[in-house]
Amino acid sequence: MELLNHDLAHEFPHLVGKMRSLKLSSSRFLHLFNEYDELNNGITKIEQDGSAIADEALEDMKKKRLKVKDDIYQMLIAK
Repeated sequence: MELLNHDLAHEFPHLVGKMRSLKLSSSRFLHLFNEYDELNNGITKIEQDGSAIADEALEDMKKKRLKVKDDIYQMLIAK
């Protein structure tokens, strides 16, 4: 099974410049960006390695990643 790439540059390629800018100017954005990256890397590792983890725990991680991505997107589209 081919896994999708969920890093933020692939999720929002048209907003990469704004992400760079916000990482420098907003500690909240930087925190969310790092949190997303940690979650995404953890999920990817579990999916690639077939690590032993309960389905519910993996689903919780994915839901949290989605929530953080939504928060990031809201900051990216804010004027």
